[in-house]
Amino acid sequence: MGTNNQDFFFSLAEMPVCLSFAASKFNSIDLVPSMLPFSCEKPKEGKSLLFHLRIDDKLQPVEKSRRERIRNFDTGNGNTIVDRIDDGGYQFIIKDLNGGSCCLLIANADFSRCQCALNGNYNMRKFGLNNALMLVFSFSAAWHDTLLIHASLVRQHGWGYAFIAKSGTGKSTQVSMWLRYLPDCDLMNDDNPIIRIIDGTPYIYGSPWSGKTPCYRNVKARLGALTRIDRATTNSVEKLPPVQAFVSVLPSCSSMKWEPKLFNRICDTVTKLIQTTGIYTLHCLPNEEAAHVCHDAIAVGT
Repeated sequence: MGTNNQDFFFSLAEMPVCLSFAASKFNSIDLVPSMLPFSCEKPKEGKSLLFHLRIDDKLQPVEKSRRERIRNFDTGNGNTIVDRIDDGGYQFIIKDLNGGSCCLLIANADFSRCQCALNGNYNMRKFGLNNALMLVFSFSAAWHDTLLIHASLVRQHGWGYAFIAKSGTGKSTQVSMWLRYLPDCDLMNDDNPIIRIIDGTPYIYGSPWSGKTPCYRNVKARLGALTRIDRATTNSVEKLPPVQAFVSVLPSCSSMKWEPKLFNRICDTVTKLIQTTGIYTLHCLPNEEAAHVCHDAIAVGT
């Protein structure tokens, strides 16, 4: 890592990463305060990083002759343009809701070595770097039986219970019911926890990404269950068979469907997950009874 960089090390799901900032009056670690709870020492010699991301506004786009447009997709917070580079890597242009280009991100094929340039005012740079980090983490970690999943996560007695649903359907509401009405529960993350399978056992972690709820906790639990929320007029729980479980879980995982090798690894990890973890659908109202009905059906280790 260059001597002109200011290097910061973090542990995400117990995997070390490095952010390096080139000298700049605009860019610093202050752009990503949610990373600070995950700070760690520089890894010992011989322990490899999950990824190294260098932030340098001098970075220029790859020549057009060397890249091919893959797609332009709406993330819900703005558009991201993806190109494949002729060396196997990728170029991303991350835009905000106003259409402003916030970040140019260039990554190698496995996302272990990445660079980005930020653009615009403080909020644009913060948005660009935060989204670049999510992309780099989810796609570098995918090679290591690890998923970044869109879920709300509560912990009880050392077990983590993740709730998935389309935005606005009620996953945060269900977690709030657990926190209010069930004993010994705490919120681990409210938007993007990390699932990692280690020696065949699934664990779930807090992350630096938690949506509108500022819950950035460097915490870990055994994964007890994963439950999809379905609004209904009565409260009931359905345990899903393997095929339905796979179809239920996969859309909630950050993935690159246009890259077959990486997408297949993500699918393999989801398969391992449903082989070791109960996957459920909670048909529910947003009330106290739903929390008790759900807990009685899915809780382990109590």
